[in-house]
Amino acid sequence: MGDTFPHANWFNLLGVFVCLGLFVLCSNFNLILMAVQNPPGIEKMINYPQFNTVEEERYYRKKMLAAAYRIFGKLGFSEGVAGHITCRDPEYPECFWVNPFGLSFKRLKMSDLVLVNEAGEIVAGKEAPLNKAAFAIHAAIHKARPDVIAAAHSHTIFGKTWSAMGKLLDPITQDACIFYEDHGLFNDYTGVVGELSEGDRIAAALEDKKAVILQNHGLLTVGHSIEECVFWFTTMERSCQSQLLAEATGNELIKIDPKIAQMTRDYEVGFPLAGYFSAQPLFQDIFHEQSDLIDIPAAEEKLVLN
Repeated sequence: MGDTFPHANWFNLLGVFVCLGLFVLCSNFNLILMAVQNPPGIEKMINYPQFNTVEEERYYRKKMLAAAYRIFGKLGFSEGVAGHITCRDPEYPECFWVNPFGLSFKRLKMSDLVLVNEAGEIVAGKEAPLNKAAFAIHAAIHKARPDVIAAAHSHTIFGKTWSAMGKLLDPITQDACIFYEDHGLFNDYTGVVGELSEGDRIAAALEDKKAVILQNHGLLTVGHSIEECVFWFTTMERSCQSQLLAEATGNELIKIDPKIAQMTRDYEVGFPLAGYFSAQPLFQDIFHEQSDLIDIPAAEEKLVLN
């Protein structure tokens, strides 16, 4: 199997039982964690950045979030003023950073980001309008999923086209195995999201998964890092495109065996650090091509909320 995470076959079924045990334990405390966890020992090969201060971590998250918007802009993932990516603040986890409403993804810089609290109030960053739908959806997800650092949603052409089918993706390619039994379907479209109750229903459809298809609307992904979240979204969009093209041939689709699909997801391409690692080329390219997005030269002093 080509292009898989390096040395993934080192991991065995012990990891499955460890992950399941952790999930059951956390469920008993009313916490929802990502269903697919990192295989044991993978941190020896690749791990998330480490920081000495919360200010350094905030700076990193804001830089990666601004880069994420530029990546979406570059890939054509915007549709007018629709679409939003959020990341949780490392010091104030009940708050998240998001784009100001109406600013082009292709022009967004670090200093443009705004910090929003649980009440939908901007408590840091520039004074700017807030996308009501962004708050309704993302506030509910960040509240329901304390493990989620980042969430992304946009009205991409293949994602919203696939969403009109009202069904989940099939494991027809190696990349599609990332989402095998690890994405949900929200099939209750009632117009532009404006109420927190609808955000709660979307979060319920997401459950403990990495993604959810919003019927007649588009895609939404989450991650333990901004990088992971962005990679899941770009790959899910392409998986929708792939299945739409395959079904258009009229031929019967050959689906990957369930056991192989699950193994590929859990140990090769679909665990959190695999998403983080796979996103690196996207971010390398955008920093090389559009370095102007970094308009804050270094970590700022302690954040004081408005």
